[in-house]
Amino acid sequence: MVTVEFPELKLKQQGVVLDAGCGMGRHLRFLAKQPNLIIVGVDRNTGALREALTSLEKMPDALSTDYLVSEADINRLPFADASFDCVICSEVLEHIPDHEAAVRELIRILKPEGTFVVSVPRYYSEKICWLISRDYYNSEGGHIRIYRKKELREMLMKQGFKCWKINYKHALHMPYWWLKCLVGLKNEENPLVKYYKEFLEWDMMRNFWLIRLLEEFLNPIMGKSIVYYFRRG
Repeated sequence: MVTVEFPELKLKQQGVVLDAGCGMGRHLRFLAKQPNLIIVGVDRNTGALREALTSLEKMPDALSTDYLVSEADINRLPFADASFDCVICSEVLEHIPDHEAAVRELIRILKPEGTFVVSVPRYYSEKICWLISRDYYNSEGGHIRIYRKKELREMLMKQGFKCWKINYKHALHMPYWWLKCLVGLKNEENPLVKYYKEFLEWDMMRNFWLIRLLEEFLNPIMGKSIVYYFRRG
């Protein structure tokens, strides 16, 4: 489930790209399909990092094989200033208590002409989850804030960035989370949750064009994530 629209980034060959909070490597695998990139992924979850590394090592269609996957704290990244041409931070900031410090750290390692892509849960879709289930935001490692659309944009504009695109993604995943909030976040055996999850997994494997068309239509209405694309002005 890729959130970032990589063709929009126009990544140059030999470019250095960081996925901050890479998890199990969903964006790293897509980046590896682009030619001649240097790819770095960091996360605090060692289990997820092992999955990410294994998936990169087993990719038969990788065009970029210069990669590093490492454990790191997004608030204290082990990289020099202006190290990266592009920084991606997808579905991470909503988990971090000092999110403004994390943003400053990500800006520090970005080159002056670099691209910064941030995605977070969309306000009203997330708000419904919070209203339905207290466990959704009280669970360990859960979401501790909801962003309004202008909040992240204004935060980055104060740092000299311009937002040149905003879009919405993953509309078909939102009902799954609403269902989980209704029946219990750990209740994977509920028939509605179980079968809807199977549908999502089938869709990710098949990538059926008609469903993609439906999701593109629904994304502006009920997209799960909002994605911001920034460059320095």
